[in-house]
Amino acid sequence: MTDVMHESGNLETGEVIHTETPARACLMNRLCSWAFRPVDIAPLVFFRIFFGVMMAYHIWSMKRDHWVQYFYIDPEFHFSYPGWSWIHPWPGDGMHLHFTVLLVAALGISLGLFYRLSALTFFLGYSFVFLLEKSLYQNHCYLICLISGIMFCIPAHRACSLDQLIWRRPATQVLPQWTLWLLKLQIAIPYFYGGLAKLNYDWLFTQPIGMWIGRRAEVPVLGPLMSTDWAPWFFAYGGLLFDLLIVPALLWRRTRLAAYLVSVGFHLTNHILWDIGIFPWFMIGATLIFFPPEYFRKLAHLPRLNINAQTLSPRSRWTQPLTVCLLLLYVSWQLIFPFRHLLYPGNVSWNEEGHHFAWHMMLREKDVGIRFYAYDPVSRQRGLIKVEEFLNSRQLSRMGKDPDMVLEFIHHVRDHYRERRNTELEIYVLNIASLNGRKPQLLMDPRVNYAAIDRVWTHQPWVIPLEEPLRKESWNVPLDRWESVLNLDIPPEMQLVRAR
Repeated sequence: MTDVMHESGNLETGEVIHTETPARACLMNRLCSWAFRPVDIAPLVFFRIFFGVMMAYHIWSMKRDHWVQYFYIDPEFHFSYPGWSWIHPWPGDGMHLHFTVLLVAALGISLGLFYRLSALTFFLGYSFVFLLEKSLYQNHCYLICLISGIMFCIPAHRACSLDQLIWRRPATQVLPQWTLWLLKLQIAIPYFYGGLAKLNYDWLFTQPIGMWIGRRAEVPVLGPLMSTDWAPWFFAYGGLLFDLLIVPALLWRRTRLAAYLVSVGFHLTNHILWDIGIFPWFMIGATLIFFPPEYFRKLAHLPRLNINAQTLSPRSRWTQPLTVCLLLLYVSWQLIFPFRHLLYPGNVSWNEEGHHFAWHMMLREKDVGIRFYAYDPVSRQRGLIKVEEFLNSRQLSRMGKDPDMVLEFIHHVRDHYRERRNTELEIYVLNIASLNGRKPQLLMDPRVNYAAIDRVWTHQPWVIPLEEPLRKESWNVPLDRWESVLNLDIPPEMQLVRAR
């Protein structure tokens, strides 16, 4: 690292004294100066209120639709993320109480009531729910975990909050600039990384989006357009360009309003065509944070703030550099971690290695047929495992597509029979999958005893690489004929279980 030379004079002798300041110190000073520049608190107050209201509705709708009972209490077994298998549901009515606490915490965030405690409670509580069941993974749920953690770090309760009124503290007009830009970055990442993920062979040839829009002919207003020849190309390349360009367009003042209107149209279209929960509505509101603070003051009929006349409270010498270092670590993780799938060989949409937490959205459709064989080497008895006795419909539909989840399920079945019957079973899998309309092929090696295979972070060699090419016409042979078409040496009386 080079050093920067400075000169100063001795007032008594006239001697010039040379001092050296490391360039890294100058860089840190510039980063601190930028990060702690005053910024209007208005956008952060808006986002706090909006985020809390949306999360309260999200949690309430999960309780209303009986998700708590069906997904977190009734199942005997829950799929876990590697390294998080120690997380288990609360016993008894604990999960109902857990979601009630989350609802109260979300309202506390919105109202600015015991804000720090509310934000921390929601972050930890929602992350617990998110990590509890892998089969429910959705990118917007991961985004909620990240943003709730950011909200705990941002003092967005210092204006227009009940905390301010209760503790009789004067409203804070400005916050450090990093608070606003960290939120902007976190909202921008799903857009841009979602676009990068679409730069793959299948998407550029309109799959799987082409198959999906062909099934939406009955949708009101947009339905008649779905059957046109140009529709798959419009949605594929329109979605790609939108994801890659929307953030730069929102950051540029001249294109911001037009970009936001396009964003609203994009998310409303997603809401009409696809069942993706609160994500479209959340992003419509969250994207407003790219507008200047004066927009929010006008909306609330508040006078415009003169930022140049505002100052931040002084901090100790080490606080700002420490904050900047933590921010750099977090941002680096967010920018690098989504590319971890490049460390694994093969197609990530096929083997699912590195798929999660990478903003890979709407990139794959897998039609899967799966069957589990159990063999007792002591009694030499063979049989089929009745998967529906262990899993609910959501778990079954998701499990066959992810080899890691298949392996975890096999370990659960192995342990189940080991504990109840004192039997050590060998368990084999017939897993046939079709990716984005390809001809089906084996996803997992059927010759492997998966009861003896450990779950690891590295590449799984028993996952069979994708070999089938993308087809012009999607594969439409019924599932019950797959085995005969593929010439698999499997008894014909054994039917595949659909996992779609």
